[in-house]
Amino acid sequence: MKHVYERNVPMKTRDGVILNADVWRPLEGQAPTLLMRTPYDKGATFLGGGPNNPIPSLIAFLNAGYAVVVQDTRGTYTSEGAFTPKVNEIEDGQDAAAWILEQGWSDGTIGTYGASYMGMTQWALATTDTPGLKAIAPTVASANWYSGLWYSQGGALCLSLVTWWNALMYAADEQRGLQRGETSDPSVLMRLGAVLMDTLPLNDTTPVADLPVHGKGRWFDDWLAHPDFDHYWQSQDWSQSMSSVTVPVLASTGWYDLKMHEQVADFVRVRTQGGSEPARDGSRLVIGPWDHTNLTGEYPDRYFGPLAVADLSPSHIEFFDQTLRGRAPETPAPRVRLFVMGIDQWRDEQDFPLPDTQYVDYHLTSDGSANTSNGNGTLTHEAPTAEGSDEFRYDPRNPVPTAGGALLPSVPGFIGPVDQSVVDGRDDVLCYAGPVLTEPVEVTGFVELKVFVSSTAVDTDITAKLVDVFPDGRAINLCDGILRLRYRNSLSQPEVMEPGEVYEVTVPMSVTSNVFLPGHRIRLDISSSNFPHYDRNSNTGGVISSEALEDMVVADNTVHHGGARPSRLVLPIIER
Repeated sequence: MKHVYERNVPMKTRDGVILNADVWRPLEGQAPTLLMRTPYDKGATFLGGGPNNPIPSLIAFLNAGYAVVVQDTRGTYTSEGAFTPKVNEIEDGQDAAAWILEQGWSDGTIGTYGASYMGMTQWALATTDTPGLKAIAPTVASANWYSGLWYSQGGALCLSLVTWWNALMYAADEQRGLQRGETSDPSVLMRLGAVLMDTLPLNDTTPVADLPVHGKGRWFDDWLAHPDFDHYWQSQDWSQSMSSVTVPVLASTGWYDLKMHEQVADFVRVRTQGGSEPARDGSRLVIGPWDHTNLTGEYPDRYFGPLAVADLSPSHIEFFDQTLRGRAPETPAPRVRLFVMGIDQWRDEQDFPLPDTQYVDYHLTSDGSANTSNGNGTLTHEAPTAEGSDEFRYDPRNPVPTAGGALLPSVPGFIGPVDQSVVDGRDDVLCYAGPVLTEPVEVTGFVELKVFVSSTAVDTDITAKLVDVFPDGRAINLCDGILRLRYRNSLSQPEVMEPGEVYEVTVPMSVTSNVFLPGHRIRLDISSSNFPHYDRNSNTGGVISSEALEDMVVADNTVHHGGARPSRLVLPIIER
């Protein structure tokens, strides 16, 4: 099919704001349309494709006979208005869909695609009854903006993400100003990120150095002002609207993507709560050994092999052919397609969590000194009868540095699988390792830690990390989590602790798929910080974002195990 390319096509929203889009429409006749709405400059993101881009290829879509519309969201790049994350995406998305249906080249069917924020604009449409919308394909994106993005499942601020993303969007504003001749200092684009990260308190509203940013400004201030999962966040939580989703969803993500936990949870919700049979039965999930931007499976400390490299275009085209055109493939695509790490192979599954999952407890025990990887902390299937404990000191002025994981920015050695030798020699890291394996052990699914803890402070954090220890000594992180203990009972209603009192808490550790091979060991690492992935807890019980470094206090934290306090790592075991 031949296409006509039109640049900066205007579309007027219901409140009169002009949003511009680049449009590839058929030269003759009509076609189904794929819509992507982006705040990251349609001119820079529309092509997609390849292992370093989680956006499918525009050229592949055109060759498959689709019309494509790529629109700058409100207040970004060529579109008018003011950009405020998420606020206008439902109405603007509906108006964009209605505009498409009015065009003579539209056959009346619409699918959406795109990664990260472009995935969230898709959830905005999917949770409403939008005429013409037949399918969505969000990549590395979740519907919950609190525990799926800016904060963790345990209530800690995702600091590196928030500061990096705000710097990115502020820089985009400055770039627009440069293009319009309103700003003459291009160096601001290089200095924003470092300044935003370094300023304490986090909610400081004084001018930032000599930059044209007063404090963090705009939505950043709102996010810091709402550390609890209160009405501000609940009103934006589209994950609670899955019963309104009536179209199939193709969810694509990576084991090291920062939105992994909630995106997989979204898939489970659509499968169980979706508002139509096509949504419940037609949704699909693809997970590779990738992070938010890298689809190669290649990292400095871990290479997942040539099978890990991905181009998402074929799976998207097959999905849209079926949902927009009614073309059933000769061989039906699997509902779930997973890359199983360890054996480094793709595998097709019926559902997620896997129907044959067995949740197995791995109990923590030690002789009282699990500190560092050379300590005596162990994991055992048998529940220890003797009670014991391990202590460590958490000083917010000397937090455990981030060493890999599901986060942003995408910096080698900072994101993804990283050898934990850079941190597991610290006294404030407890390591509990199982025996050297003689048989493979597969872990696929959601992981959590149930642990008994006490502290000298009224609030502190507990971090937990699942680690695969290789025969050569490498200790590669698989998934992790954090719990801010004030949120041990509820993300909405924080409660400080009584110093010295022992609490049983659950630390959500996200989700993974890995076969621990013979000769390897399963290890759990526990601490109270993972900085700057998460903001450091001040341990005071106060408003952390308003506290300076000198306001923070040291916490002596204790992990209790054995006897009446059976602390345990809960792993989803697959036996086949």
